[in-house]
Amino acid sequence: MQIQVNSSNQIQGNARLNDWVRSTLESGLERFEDDLTRVEVHLSDDNGAKPGPHDKRCQMEARPKGHPPISVSHTAGSLDHAVDGATTKLNHALDHFYGKLRSKRGTLELAEPEDE
Repeated sequence: MQIQVNSSNQIQGNARLNDWVRSTLESGLERFEDDLTRVEVHLSDDNGAKPGPHDKRCQMEARPKGHPPISVSHTAGSLDHAVDGATTKLNHALDHFYGKLRSKRGTLELAEPEDE
């Protein structure tokens, strides 16, 4: 799974931030590692230079192999909380997505006629 971290002009992206985001995602999405080709992370400050509550945004887009992307976002008062919140949301979204796939496969298997 490839992880790409992007930050807007208001967020000072650096190697330390990128490494922290990558390690947070790798540990948070470890069980989906073989199922995803890439996760794109976009960090931004919605209010720019003006202070404000819940103005840090983390948007994540996961690309499951052979399926359309899944996107989530989370806003919080700090980048740490925004990344953690988005990671949790993405984990839940992927659980739901793969659960539906397993359910459909199970239904298809049950619906196929058996050879007599």
